[in-house]
Amino acid sequence: MKKGLLMSLILTMSLSYGYAQQDTAVTKTNTVAVDGSNGRSLPSPLSSPPFPSGEWVGTPVIGAPWDAPDYPLTKLLGLAKSKSRIKIYGWIDVGVNGSTSKNSNAPTSYNLVPNRVVLDQAILRVERQPNTVQKEHADWGFVIDNIYGTDYRYTLAKGIFSDQLLKKNNLYGYDPTQVYGMLYLPKVAQGLLIKVGRFISPADIEAQWAPDNYLYSHSLMFTVDPYTFTGVHAILKLNDHWQLSGGIHAGNDMAPWSKSASVNGLAMVRWVSSNNNNSLYGGINSLGRGYYKEAHDNLQMVVGTWGHRFSNKVHMNTEAYYIWQHDAAVGGTAIEGPGKEWYMGTGLGATIPGIANAVGLVNYFQIQLSAEKDYLSIRNDFLNDPQGNRTGYTTAYSSHTIGWVHHFNKLIRIRPEVRYERAYGDDITPYDNGTRKDQFTAAMDLIVRF
Repeated sequence: MKKGLLMSLILTMSLSYGYAQQDTAVTKTNTVAVDGSNGRSLPSPLSSPPFPSGEWVGTPVIGAPWDAPDYPLTKLLGLAKSKSRIKIYGWIDVGVNGSTSKNSNAPTSYNLVPNRVVLDQAILRVERQPNTVQKEHADWGFVIDNIYGTDYRYTLAKGIFSDQLLKKNNLYGYDPTQVYGMLYLPKVAQGLLIKVGRFISPADIEAQWAPDNYLYSHSLMFTVDPYTFTGVHAILKLNDHWQLSGGIHAGNDMAPWSKSASVNGLAMVRWVSSNNNNSLYGGINSLGRGYYKEAHDNLQMVVGTWGHRFSNKVHMNTEAYYIWQHDAAVGGTAIEGPGKEWYMGTGLGATIPGIANAVGLVNYFQIQLSAEKDYLSIRNDFLNDPQGNRTGYTTAYSSHTIGWVHHFNKLIRIRPEVRYERAYGDDITPYDNGTRKDQFTAAMDLIVRF
């Protein structure tokens, strides 16, 4: 993509793009909350739009409607209101930033190249969402997500077109980030949803796809944790307040047929309070033998998230994690291709004997400024990388970001932000290819759905 490019495609729809009315009285039917706005689930706690999702972390929520709106491409293809319920749509996400760094913003992610306009994401999604609102019959679905842009660097899995990054260190690339089928069984508790295939890691507040994320850039802690898994993921709804998930996968960001693959399990619990003002979601995102293998990370992760609503217009989400692995390398998964100006940290790093670990913490604080149009987001995050396994530098970091999100309509939004980040280790300079201790950026992206 050329320097003058002014647009970019942004992946995945906001699965909770519902327009829930939060003040409607809730009635109970068969122990399931029903108010007409959110299927047979509790009313959505958040307003979406303008927020990326109407639900707390830990989606999909079984019993809530998850069908996407009929976006322009779906209509153009004659699939609007189709009995097949297949949707084909996508988005473009183009971003630009001004940075105190000259060549690279790393370890910042999804905003890697300083002082240039880039195509972050061009996404094409084909999906059929199972109807989990009804309890009469089994249903099925699938999701196929295709991304092209600079953000492929973060979603890529070893063994799936991975030479683009791991052998060549290309700035732009393609990745089929999600390819999975779904089976919904309504008679198991309050509903069981089974995914099989490649899917995004279920743990985080932040999301890989631009429309699903509060801000343009990402926290440092999100940058270095798992992105995708390939395996089986089952979600079980017990009642209005409790939802369980469990699964088995081949490890973070690798195909099962990769020589780096290793069997890992996940087990997460989601709880929402009766008044919908609080939610807890957490557990084991990945757990196995945990040995770095064939120049690739095998991250082990325990994580917890707390969401709190102060009012209908103000809420926050807080996440903390601990990740670790055995006999890892400095810098994590090795990019064997040549170093390039946007990322010079290539080659296999030195082995770290024993356990290499990292701790991350992030808080998002949101204020809705207008109905369906605007909100303010303030993010503060902390990452401690004491052995340098995650970033290549033995230091703690913090970043501080404030951004404004404005929806022009249901298809177009902008997300300007300012950010300051720094490393705290003595004489440690991780920014701009190892030459700066801190970094200031002013950035903005444009998301256009189609």
